[in-house]
Amino acid sequence: MTTASVSASTLAPKAPSTRGQLNGILFVALFAAAVTSISSLPFIAGLGMSPLIIGIVAGAIYGNALRDGMPESWAAGINFSARKLLRIAVAFFGLRVSLQEIAQVGLPGLVESVLIVVSTLAIGTWVGMKLMKLDRDTAMLTAAGSAICGAAAVLAFESTLQSKPHQSAMAVGSVVLFGTLSMFLYPVLFHAGWLPLDTQGVGLFFGGTIHEVAQVVGAASNVSPEATHIATIVKMTRVMLLVPVLLLLGMWLNRSVRGAAAEGTKPRKLAIPWFAVGFLAFVVINSLNVLPQAATHTLNTLDTFALTMAMTALGIETRISAVKQAGPRALATGLILYVWLIGGGLGITWAVERFIG
Repeated sequence: MTTASVSASTLAPKAPSTRGQLNGILFVALFAAAVTSISSLPFIAGLGMSPLIIGIVAGAIYGNALRDGMPESWAAGINFSARKLLRIAVAFFGLRVSLQEIAQVGLPGLVESVLIVVSTLAIGTWVGMKLMKLDRDTAMLTAAGSAICGAAAVLAFESTLQSKPHQSAMAVGSVVLFGTLSMFLYPVLFHAGWLPLDTQGVGLFFGGTIHEVAQVVGAASNVSPEATHIATIVKMTRVMLLVPVLLLLGMWLNRSVRGAAAEGTKPRKLAIPWFAVGFLAFVVINSLNVLPQAATHTLNTLDTFALTMAMTALGIETRISAVKQAGPRALATGLILYVWLIGGGLGITWAVERFIG
């Protein structure tokens, strides 16, 4: 056999794999485009349901009911969208945050955000693992979705923890349920006089405790434009905290790797969240105003689409049978965190306004 024939026979199996991966990516992109169209419907948009949420739900339905009709070679493209594309999209999410906006709310907004994020992550992880007997990754993903920025935080943690799709799906389910509830409940409680907060307090409380950015805007817009402005900035401050949290998480995981290697067990892959550094870099770029506003808007639109692709791919990889095993316990963890965000969040907001604001 000649060298040429050997090379040809060696490369032959790789071509279908590459085509299959590209077809899988294209399939996810078309799926995400349909999801984006659905999310723009007035009824869906009025519920504050972002394309990311619709994507994981629709993807899960397809993955469990119709996936047998999808060619096996497409799986590589699905995995690429759920993993590598995800990291890129999370990095570009930084273009939605600027240091100038965070500075507008000053120290009260920063303190509120830090206290909420740290306490919710700690409580959620402890409750999930100790009380609800969840595995570590599911507990941390559920806590991250409640503490930082909803589905985007779940995606970022999923990439760092290298967790399984069904674990992310359960965490996103908690975000959908309790974040949507907050969007409708918070304004009702405020107008009923059950939230004794001024405009700044409303902004701090809404932005500090509601899960998704869209849900924050939806809830605060039922109070006043000023409250909406403050709440949005506080929420974006929480998003900004995703970077140090992920870096600390990566350092902790890496230390666990070294401990496992020292004990002679098989170590897991080092978890270095480089996309978190990319996120920070794009925050700086956005803060310097070096990009035209139209370019930033276009990039944010493309980034939302990429995140929708990632969520859709995660949904396709999710199996309902795996979700059922820990679903009620994960939901109970989300409920406990929700009670904490309301009660503890009010206490933190009151303390921040009294001693700092």
